[in-house]
Amino acid sequence: MGYARAHGVALRGAVGHLVDVQADVSPGLVGVTLVGRADSVLAEGRDRVRMAIINSELDWPATKRITVLLSPADLPKGGSHYDLAMALAVLAACGEIEPLGLERTVFIGELALDGGLRPTSGVLPMVLAASHAGIARVVVPEPQVSEARMVPGMEILGFRSLGQVVAELRGEPVPDAPPVATGTGGSLLGWRGDRRLEDVDMSDLRGMPETRYAVEVAAAGGHHLLLKGPKGCGKTSIAERIPTILPDLSREESLEVMAVQSLAGVLDVDRGLLTRPPFSAPHHDASKPGIVGGGSGRVRPGQVSLSHAGVLFLDEFPLFRSDVIECLREPLESGDITVSRGEESVTLPARSLVVLAANPCPCGNFDASVGKDKCICRSTERQAYDRKVSGPITDRIDISRTLRPMSEQNHDPWGSESSAAIRERVTAARRRQRERYADFGWRLNGQASGIALRDHWPLPPSAEALIDSRIFSGALTRRGAVRVHRLAWTVADLRGVDWPGVAETETALALRDGGNLTVSAFEGRSA
Repeated sequence: MGYARAHGVALRGAVGHLVDVQADVSPGLVGVTLVGRADSVLAEGRDRVRMAIINSELDWPATKRITVLLSPADLPKGGSHYDLAMALAVLAACGEIEPLGLERTVFIGELALDGGLRPTSGVLPMVLAASHAGIARVVVPEPQVSEARMVPGMEILGFRSLGQVVAELRGEPVPDAPPVATGTGGSLLGWRGDRRLEDVDMSDLRGMPETRYAVEVAAAGGHHLLLKGPKGCGKTSIAERIPTILPDLSREESLEVMAVQSLAGVLDVDRGLLTRPPFSAPHHDASKPGIVGGGSGRVRPGQVSLSHAGVLFLDEFPLFRSDVIECLREPLESGDITVSRGEESVTLPARSLVVLAANPCPCGNFDASVGKDKCICRSTERQAYDRKVSGPITDRIDISRTLRPMSEQNHDPWGSESSAAIRERVTAARRRQRERYADFGWRLNGQASGIALRDHWPLPPSAEALIDSRIFSGALTRRGAVRVHRLAWTVADLRGVDWPGVAETETALALRDGGNLTVSAFEGRSA
């Protein structure tokens, strides 16, 4: 009898921390003590581990005192994925396996009472954490081998039961075991998901040349977008086509998105490594935890995180609950979301392109022209509708566009350009941004800090004077000025010019305040 340890991983949001699972088996009051800030699910693991060891025909120290410490002790820990590490640490402390066999290996998996090894959520970020900690070997449940192998340079071993893991560590032939039930991360209903958007294309749309250009700028620089207009003017149609003009995900972005999906338990490993940006369009009746993350038990990612590196479309935005609208301030500003609950504080990535859509009034028929106004809403209803979207939220939106009814929309002189053609320009513009910010860690203009832009990539004095005049007149805030600066660089990147000038700044200001765009704004587009 003695002491041994194994390795597991604790997750705080999408960030993993290596955990030492230490077991001490010694004479004393018979029982199992689990210490190290374990939640209720983890505490129940004592019984799962005991029965899994007994039913695997391994020796359980029934007459000894067993103490299991999850270190560091001040780090909150939860979930059932520590079961395998705890069982192996106890067996090594009892002399059933060599403690040296547990070194430099992370063990992940939930144990069933018969010793079966069941899948658990969050395997991908756990393997990423192990890789960052310098550990190159991970043991996971058999169905999650494909998910774990998405992290390059890792040796992944998949097993069906505790007995198989013990046999492997002993150097004995691995016994047969029943197949492990897979998780439910894949789509269960064929008519759901994003498959309905696979065939859409920007060439489906007619007219809206200014709005199409605004969407192109938003996609190129990662700028948030607000679309306003009467019902049926095309807000939803154009928002659903934004992912079609975004370039494929890089491997780094793909792993980030899949790590968040793994945390949420919705990762479909059968689809392999994600290549296309995610698209999320939650209903306006969604709860605050559903949008930004939270929930009971372990914090789960919300839609703002599940759409990371993609598009989050919030249709009928003023109809969302006020607390949901206001909690979007942080992800719109910083690109991440921090969920604080009691002693737990979890930060999740949320750097998506946020697209908001709103009608001019609850009924959607309001028009400023008296002869065209068919609105049936009372003035107080319209005012309450407008107040739902507060000033601090709109100030964080880079681009605003007001769409007109289809009968009033102008002909597009560039015709119905395809998504592939637009995506080429967006990809080229993003490539320029990656090269520019290579030493700063940003990927897009929409992520660059105002201080860095001012110090390293300032606008010419004439362009700065143009922005200052808007600030002094009260038409632009300091936050808005930074966003105009970012937009000017994106406009320049799309045009292929080395540095933005007055023309690019004027276009950026028009995009920001929803003003009319001049023909010069479309320079650089292929006819």
